Amino acid sequence: MNFLDYLLPVDVGTSLMGRMMQKMGVERQLKIIPDQVAVTNRAADRCHSCGHQAECSTWLDSHEQADAPPEYCRNADLIARLQHAAGLR
Repeated sequence: MNFLDYLLPVDVGTSLMGRMMQKMGVERQLKIIPDQVAVTNRAADRCHSCGHQAECSTWLDSHEQADAPPEYCRNADLIARLQHAAGLR
């Protein structure tokens, strides 16, 4: 594996995670929670290790807004907690 092979999935995963948080309406909540850096890093790790990146990209493109992420989202629990904290659920 060369350096670019490593960076591409990281960049794609980070982009997908950001888009998902935005679609779910929790991007601001994620930025203000205690231990924000550690929580965000763990969420990014979960996203990077997900095998559904192509599906996720398609899902994000086809949903203007949604109440919940797709069932395969490895950050669904975090998103639900952030939505609850933001008063969205």
